[in-house]
Order: sequence, then structure tokens, then C-alpha cells
Amino acid sequence: MNKPDINTREDIFLLVSTFYEKVRADKTLGPFFNETIKDWEAHLNHLTTFWETSLFMTRKLEEKYRGNPLEAHVRVDKQFNHTIDNLHFGLWLNLWYQTLDELFEGEIADNAKRRARKMGTFMYMNIFAARK
Repeated sequence: MNKPDINTREDIFLLVSTFYEKVRADKTLGPFFNETIKDWEAHLNHLTTFWETSLFMTRKLEEKYRGNPLEAHVRVDKQFNHTIDNLHFGLWLNLWYQTLDELFEGEIADNAKRRARKMGTFMYMNIFAARK
């Protein structure tokens, strides 16, 4: 069974919304997200724009991502008494890969996996460094 690759903003929104349904239901990850995010509709749109900008950087987009995800994650880590660790990032990445594999296949889907792995490593290392 062939699956499509990620080609549109709608594809990314499907990926992001399906993924975060899993994250919110996860007993380990869910509390971080469910207690922090108050407006899920806005957050999913923001994350869709983030991934659209990241995956389609050579395309002319209606909206480009503007924000500082590291700053937001450092703040959440502090809010939760510096309890975010490599287990959380591993679970997050596994759910991301699982969701991608369920919905898509192809070059852009593979790039979404690589970018998530690099981003997770970057976030974790910098969250840890910010704890000084």
C-alpha cells in the first residue's frame, strides 16, 4: 500500500494534529502539554506553520514561522521543576516517527524524521544547558 508524501499545508496539519492527539493521550508526555497549552487550535496552527516553514523552506509560503521554540521549551522545563529528560524526547520522537509512518512515505516524510531528530537533540542539550 503506497502512502502519499507530505506535499501541502493540509498534509502537515494532518500530521501535526494526529501526532498531538497521541502526545496528549500519552501518560508521560501528556501532562506537560495538557497543562501548558490552553488554546490547542491556535497551537496546532502555530506548529503547522513551524513544520511548513521547516519542510517547505524553498517554497513561497503565505506565512513563515516566527518564534523561539527553545525559549518556550526552557520555560516549560522550569515550570515543571526541570524534570524534562531524554526519556521525554525519546517518547516524543517515537510518536512522531510512528505518526509519519502511518500517514506518509517519501522524501519529505523522511526529511521530517531527520529534522525532528536534530531538533530534539538541539532542544534537549540546550534545555539542559539553561538549567545552570
